[in-house]
Amino acid sequence: MIKIIKANGKDELAEFAALRERSEETDIKVTSIVSGIINDIRLRGDEAVREYTAKFDCPNPEYYEIPQSVKEKAVSACDGQFISAIRNAAENIKNFHMRQKQQSWLTTSEDGSILGQRVRGIERVGVYVPGGTAAYPSSVLMNVIPAKIAGVKEVIMFTPPSKDGTANMDIIAAAAIAGADRIFLVGGAQAVAAAAYGTKLIPKVDKIVGPGNIYVTTAKRLVYGTVDIDMTAGPSEILIIADSTANPKFLAADMLSQAEHDVLASSILLTTSEELAAATDKELVRQTAYLSRKEFIEQSIGNYSFIAVCGDMDKAVELANLLAPEHLEVCAENPMEYIGRIDNAGSVFLGNYSPEPLGDYYAGPNHVLPTSGTARFFSPLSVDSFIKKMSFIYYNEEALRKAKDDIIKLAETERLTAHANAVKVRFE
Repeated sequence: MIKIIKANGKDELAEFAALRERSEETDIKVTSIVSGIINDIRLRGDEAVREYTAKFDCPNPEYYEIPQSVKEKAVSACDGQFISAIRNAAENIKNFHMRQKQQSWLTTSEDGSILGQRVRGIERVGVYVPGGTAAYPSSVLMNVIPAKIAGVKEVIMFTPPSKDGTANMDIIAAAAIAGADRIFLVGGAQAVAAAAYGTKLIPKVDKIVGPGNIYVTTAKRLVYGTVDIDMTAGPSEILIIADSTANPKFLAADMLSQAEHDVLASSILLTTSEELAAATDKELVRQTAYLSRKEFIEQSIGNYSFIAVCGDMDKAVELANLLAPEHLEVCAENPMEYIGRIDNAGSVFLGNYSPEPLGDYYAGPNHVLPTSGTARFFSPLSVDSFIKKMSFIYYNEEALRKAKDDIIKLAETERLTAHANAVKVRFE
């Protein structure tokens, strides 16, 4: 079912290159369509938003903005076990992200100068949450909770209506628990455009976060600069490093957990054991047979996934750092010994009982992660994603006098005489 190769310095690199090409593909047609939607909404506002909602989602959504009373009722209307699970997950996510919170600070010197940094939350953030068959209440928690911890004054959530015009109550309940301030039943590129530029009814935000399809992702990319965004995520991916002690049943299950996301998803196993590679391949076939998203899995496993047999664990770690995957699992006898050597990954899962879905739903770290190799320079969504920092400076006359000659010299070296003059005039 899955391709098995030997890591020989050539074949595995060819596979990596194919993955990069898949991720770097751009759809000119989609970009043109999304640009048209954005420009139309800038001109016609809510009228255009409603027209695109009717065209792409449903003609008569039950609400444009979800009333507060509906938010409050959603929690009691949903399955009790689901609500309990969401509350427990929310508590774990809150506890993890509270540790990321930064404080403002200042420092004083003997000469009377004061330097400092003020940390505060972004004013208003838009959170996009997919609906329909790809409705993820867990994404509500992962986006809204860090924003509220950061001190964002207003979190506005956007989610598309279902085909019958109703809202997904699981998503609305998760939003109520996470603390979203307002919810609009609007999806697609039109939601991103409305959030970025504002309409009469939808406030303009300062940053847009959250996952979406290619139209949502393209819209986020196009409005970047007008607003900030979290990232333009590519297809989901998992890479597993495993030694001979790993359980092939577990490895296959974890690979399939990503393969079901999308036909473009990739699931990669790097192992030191040929026997484990073969056993995992058999497990992939066996487990796929009883999974609900079999069609997605077969395409992603067949086209963008592989198993590479490596000479040793050092080689596996080297290749993992080269690929910089979204999710990286270490299923080895002593997994903790590798954490200090893994430099490029969105999130790392250590040991045989830390499967990737643990991070997707429950443990606490954020599941909004860099993809397509961008973990080399991007970090997961965090409280830091929702703050801005402002430095401040206070010098008295004595402190500036002490520094003036250096400042004047630097300014004159750069031939910025007005800069030098701004210091000189204070001591003439």
